Amino acid sequence: MGGGYKELVEDKKRSLLKSVTWRLTALIILGLISYLITGNWKEMTAITAIYNVLQVAIYFMHERLWARITWGQKRHPLADIPVKDPLHPLHLEVVKEKLRVLGYID
Repeated sequence: MGGGYKELVEDKKRSLLKSVTWRLTALIILGLISYLITGNWKEMTAITAIYNVLQVAIYFMHERLWARITWGQKRHPLADIPVKDPLHPLHLEVVKEKLRVLGYID
């Protein structure tokens, strides 16, 4: 299907787990690099802790700033239609066919 929309929507729990594992990976890598450079566990811990706290704060501010910028965002044309549950596959096919008849999709 065209339009550039994803077929799958990522669950919030999956996104959270990916974020946590990404930060843990970064924490381990920075810790290893810090220890290799300093050779000192206390300095490694301080560098790693300070850096990660700053990263979270800066990322949060970065996200909040980008939330205010509308450039590059597209509103889905069906976003205003309230849907309480996922569409049944048969109903989805009916919607697709109607959109095809109306000329919205190929």
